[in-house]
Amino acid sequence: MRPLEISIAGLQFKNPVIIASGTCGYGLEYAPYLDLNRPGGIVVKGISMEPQPGNPPPRIIETPSGMLNAIGLQNIGCDKFVTEYLPKLRDYDPHIIVNIHGRNIDEYKETARKLSEHPGISALEINISCPNVRQGGLAFGTDPLDTDKVVSAVRKETNLPLITKLSPNVTDICPIARAAEEAGSDAISLINTLLGMKVDITTRHPMLANVTGGLSGPAIRPVALRMVWQTVKTVNIPVIGIGGIMTCEDALEFLIVGASAVQVGTAMFVDPQTPVNIIDGLDAFLKDNGMENIGQIIGSLNLNLNNLENTY
Repeated sequence: MRPLEISIAGLQFKNPVIIASGTCGYGLEYAPYLDLNRPGGIVVKGISMEPQPGNPPPRIIETPSGMLNAIGLQNIGCDKFVTEYLPKLRDYDPHIIVNIHGRNIDEYKETARKLSEHPGISALEINISCPNVRQGGLAFGTDPLDTDKVVSAVRKETNLPLITKLSPNVTDICPIARAAEEAGSDAISLINTLLGMKVDITTRHPMLANVTGGLSGPAIRPVALRMVWQTVKTVNIPVIGIGGIMTCEDALEFLIVGASAVQVGTAMFVDPQTPVNIIDGLDAFLKDNGMENIGQIIGSLNLNLNNLENTY
């Protein structure tokens, strides 16, 4: 077993660094800027059964330590993805994970069934947590019963491993995570973006045409870390941490609280080399600390607080 190798849902990842959905297009767009063979996995931009135009612009606004987006799940649709992008993605080493969404449960089912017919897809990530669409999206991810319904329905349509992507826009993440696990999800990824907005004080208009959008970037990392820690304690399936991961140190925090892997998202817009930098940093950390594999870090949080005052 290689030092950075991990296992999630029966899949062996050569390292725990995965590119997050919505931040690298369909994967191929980043080929000129990043060695796509380096990450452990690539989660392509969310796919629906039919093409979607997304929300009108403006739909991206920079914020302190992050950004707001209200893209609205614009995508080319299932058929175009499997004919134009998937064949080329098969040439690369990382696991190709397809993020799926729908306006209703039938659309989730149809998309999962269609994608499962095509080789080259390692897993599906069920997006039940997007905060900037008016149908589906966040509605499914804020209630355990609705989470159970959509995950159960998708589970019946595919033999591919399922990863359910959860929302931070809930009072308690634990019942949602348990519902996803009990419905047949093989892993959990979290967090998706936090719901936010920004106002132009001159015109007094919202700066996003959708009014609200999803906040991502370093500003949300402490919230994400806390929710990943809670989820790891709640479920018995692997958890993938997402939220403002910019450096190796950030990734290590998520691994220490129990995440089996991390996804790098907003950082891709700042520096496309971020996944490679994190992979190299993790490798160096293992060597510097005399560790043989990344499993010695995962879940190693020290809750002995007796000498906490002497730590800093």
